[in-house]
Amino acid sequence: MVTDGLESPRRIPVPTGARWTSWLRDSSSALVVLAVAVGAVTGLGAVGFRFLITFFTRLFTGYDDYSGLGRVPSLHWPWLGVWFLLLAPVIAGVIYGPIVHRFAPEARGHGVPEVMYAVSHKQGRIAPQVTLVKALASALCIGGGGSVGREGPIVQIGSAAGSTVAQLLRLDTARIRLLVACGAAAGISATFNAPLAGPFFAMELILRDFAAQSFGAVVLSSVTADVVGRAMLGNQPFLSLPSFAVRSPVEYLLYIALGVAVGVVGVAFSKILYLVEDACDWLWRGPEWARPAVGGLLLGGLLLALPQMYGVGYPVLENAVEGRYLIGMLLLLMVGKMFATSLTIGIGGSGGVFAPTLFIGAMAGTAFGLVAHQLFPGVTESAGAYGLIGMGAALGGATRAPITAVVILFELTGEYSIILPLMAAVVMAAGTGHLLSKDTIYTAKLWRRGIDLDAGSPDLPDLRAVDLAAPAPKPVPITSSLADAAKALSRAAFGMLPVVTADRRYAGCIAAQDVAEALDESDAPATIADLVKPAVTVGAQANVRETLTALAGRGGTGLPVLDADRKSLIGWVTYETVLSRLHPESGPDTADRLPDTAP
Repeated sequence: MVTDGLESPRRIPVPTGARWTSWLRDSSSALVVLAVAVGAVTGLGAVGFRFLITFFTRLFTGYDDYSGLGRVPSLHWPWLGVWFLLLAPVIAGVIYGPIVHRFAPEARGHGVPEVMYAVSHKQGRIAPQVTLVKALASALCIGGGGSVGREGPIVQIGSAAGSTVAQLLRLDTARIRLLVACGAAAGISATFNAPLAGPFFAMELILRDFAAQSFGAVVLSSVTADVVGRAMLGNQPFLSLPSFAVRSPVEYLLYIALGVAVGVVGVAFSKILYLVEDACDWLWRGPEWARPAVGGLLLGGLLLALPQMYGVGYPVLENAVEGRYLIGMLLLLMVGKMFATSLTIGIGGSGGVFAPTLFIGAMAGTAFGLVAHQLFPGVTESAGAYGLIGMGAALGGATRAPITAVVILFELTGEYSIILPLMAAVVMAAGTGHLLSKDTIYTAKLWRRGIDLDAGSPDLPDLRAVDLAAPAPKPVPITSSLADAAKALSRAAFGMLPVVTADRRYAGCIAAQDVAEALDESDAPATIADLVKPAVTVGAQANVRETLTALAGRGGTGLPVLDADRKSLIGWVTYETVLSRLHPESGPDTADRLPDTAP
């Protein structure tokens, strides 16, 4: 409370913007709004991305999906015959190569490792332009014949959307990471019509944590995206898969063997992917922006030989599980997909490896099923059933995310009878993958950069932010004039000071730049109330790692430390104060040397 002369006391309200941002940052109920918003945005983005892929595929071929048609000419360039397959990847690369190189190099490749890296090492911060660049580049790549999937790009698009929303609202690091996971879950949900698989994908691969609050948020986001997707695209499944049944208990032994075999195939795909990428890196000596166009000639040659590799290839996958190919063709398609996807990524293409992994698993599983049915015709299901299980096993072996693999195949088929053989095969595939390789198809890309997500972090002392902080600079009352605030800031160690209300509650911070610009305006406000901005804060009980994460990018100014209720200012933390508490023997205790900056 403050008084003006003889007037009665009056309460100075906290600025609306500060209250709103504080609620978004600290309230559990705000997660509902944030998760739903990210889910809706990602759902719309997924629908738009799928339409964009169809648009570019029609532009090049004249068909919605070329992969299941065989070797036929483009409706737009009939005079070229099938030779248009040689030119389509080149033309697409000429367009998206410079765009990716200029605006968002992280949009190159299959996307999910970049999201994992952003969550683990960049506090969840993803450049906003990634959303648009990834959508355009991946749609052009797939529409122009790139043999990659659309799920990885949609995950990166959704994650970038979640990160952008969080950064625009200036949320803390924990919520930025959570909204990135919400975007990833929403992306999987919208593209597969799989609202259960989305959250498990986000928790198992992106957050790598199953905290209850996080799971609730990603579920909300996933459901919202699925509702948006179904409302705009209908309830039809994107894959038409056959029914499933287990004919004999003996089959479970075959499914276990299938899991081991397809687990080996999944690891082989991961190894081939990066071997081809290394070969492309070694061979290419020109500018990166031209690499997709020049490499497109190699991809076009492969498409001439095997046109079923054009684009994502779901029609070919459906034909396989429906029993329309013989063993030799199935193995040819499996190996062809491995090299076509690897080449697309290696030449600088943009697209995912999630769908190619399902494709490879379907081919391997169906081939296994044909052999099993010939050897044991009385006790085995049709070969297509093994193709379905093979899809999940390949996913489990390559990504080592068994929960996601089981849930997504269950949602794709909608049949409970698939659960037991699927779980057996996926667990065996994941175990086989673990024995054969320390890295997954996603983490291998990061490991090649020297990043190990599974490496243990160094032990840090059990200190809290309140222990790491120095006494806070004397705060500026929210009723202070610009001149008084300018005087206080001129004596401050940093270009920022905390602001408190009349009842000594923390209201935000004021920056020297804002005050200087306001003084230069003709209609400058009488007080600093309109200049107060909500800054990132640290709770008193935050540990050392959480404190350092919050400080990332703000080491020059430091951060306010608030009490448990996030209402009262109790200290100020900087990198210097943290180091002085962790290593007091290295010199004078700088934590107690922040200047007194009373206005």
